[in-house]
Amino acid sequence: MGRNIRKRRTPLATKAIAASAALALGGGGLVWANFYASAHEDNSGWNRTKSTNARVATIKCPDVGQKLTKVPRSARRGVAKELALLDRQVTDAYKRLAETRQAQAGDANYVNNAILGPLKSKRVATLDRIGININRAGGKRPQNLDQLAQCQGVPAEQPQTNDGQQDGDQNQDGQDQNNDGQNNDGQDQGQNGGQDNGLDPVPEGNGGQAGNGPVAQDFIKIEDVQPNSRNLPNGLAANGDSGSTGTFTTECGTNENGNANTDNIIVAPGVDNGAHHRHDYVGNQDNNAFTSDQEFLQADTTCQNQDDKSTYYWPVLRLQDGTQEGDANEAGGGLEGNVGKVLRASQAELKFVGNRTSEVVAMPTALRIITGDAKAFTNGLANANTSWSCTGFEDRQVTDKYPICPQGSSVVRTSNFQSCWDGQNIDSANHRAHVAFVQADGSCANGFKAIPQLQAKLVYDVPAPQFENGQVVNPFAVDGFPEQLHKPITDHNDFINFMSEDLMNQVVQCINSGEDCQ
Repeated sequence: MGRNIRKRRTPLATKAIAASAALALGGGGLVWANFYASAHEDNSGWNRTKSTNARVATIKCPDVGQKLTKVPRSARRGVAKELALLDRQVTDAYKRLAETRQAQAGDANYVNNAILGPLKSKRVATLDRIGININRAGGKRPQNLDQLAQCQGVPAEQPQTNDGQQDGDQNQDGQDQNNDGQNNDGQDQGQNGGQDNGLDPVPEGNGGQAGNGPVAQDFIKIEDVQPNSRNLPNGLAANGDSGSTGTFTTECGTNENGNANTDNIIVAPGVDNGAHHRHDYVGNQDNNAFTSDQEFLQADTTCQNQDDKSTYYWPVLRLQDGTQEGDANEAGGGLEGNVGKVLRASQAELKFVGNRTSEVVAMPTALRIITGDAKAFTNGLANANTSWSCTGFEDRQVTDKYPICPQGSSVVRTSNFQSCWDGQNIDSANHRAHVAFVQADGSCANGFKAIPQLQAKLVYDVPAPQFENGQVVNPFAVDGFPEQLHKPITDHNDFINFMSEDLMNQVVQCINSGEDCQ
């Protein structure tokens, strides 16, 4: 696989998270509206592994970037660098958490004193610099910014989810209590292909080739997912049989060029390895943290229509089969728990659709949209937008599980982007406030304007994982931050519009006139 290295600078000092390290994490999940559970709690050995002092599975920190909604433009790059430093501090703390299990077992206060305390001190200093950046640019330092310094250790024990069941569905405060995917007959059929369902967490690890996920409970047979059971509040299809009913499909390939890096172009401009995981890119070929909008406009594109120089990118999917990729000893790769064979999508469909209550308006050049949340496992569901399925079963969408597809069927990742725009900004301080999802009736709220909705569908030919003694063998997983434990709910997708003005006008005309165009 290739790697986009143009203009790349000396990497920030990133402490290694060795793929060979024994990350001795427990079941690996959060008690968060019963949504994120990965431990199967039944009458088997799981209950017997509980101890008086619950094992800490991972670290949950306030997502400062999401809280910063008012940052002067001149301060955003400096603030972005400090936010990236906060991410690296969490990564380092997670590594220490994983490497000190023996010390934790002998000292109930070890995590607080040796990991969370020092982490808080580092975050206080970084948050103070964020405030200084904002003040110097003429902004106002957010009140109680220091309160975002404290992180929590999240214990491994948590209740079981009941994904996809039709009885007892709930949706409280926007959090998906439905948890797509499992049946409710008391047997977790989707998790282990019909084997004994006592999939207990292994005391020595948290699954996966690198020891930080995924685990068996992160998988489900697609046949056991109830049709139409996905009910996350985000990611609704904006189009329908009324309003603007046309479509525009852009053909940009599947990254045959191997264009990939671990930057975070939107969130962390000017920061090397700002994503801490690897992204695949199609469309624009000049993608790194240092690329200017003018350079995007001058770059080559893989799109068949050469007037589409937009950049479309997503975290790679890997098969954890023991393969040592070229990034096995690099930051963002094996050093941060992202290991195994990088899988290239066999299909990448990029389609723009309309709005079922109105016509759409043109997107502005350089409009940036992030859909989904790479930190949804610890952040909660406010920005989560995951949809996993299998070809031939696409009426069954699962949000917090990876699908196990039957023979002849392929894994599908689908992202429906925000399609309401504030009419003014191409980005916002938290990279979300300038765009929004449609409301339940398909309309845009609060003066937002309907824009073409990008629907990205990625198809992968990946072998179904196997299960042995309650453990998953050769699983596949999406790249992510190490403390997110490779959970499927952390999947996300990104887009920056660099279509020419003429092409964007064609897209709008096509959609508003009800045509299907390419």
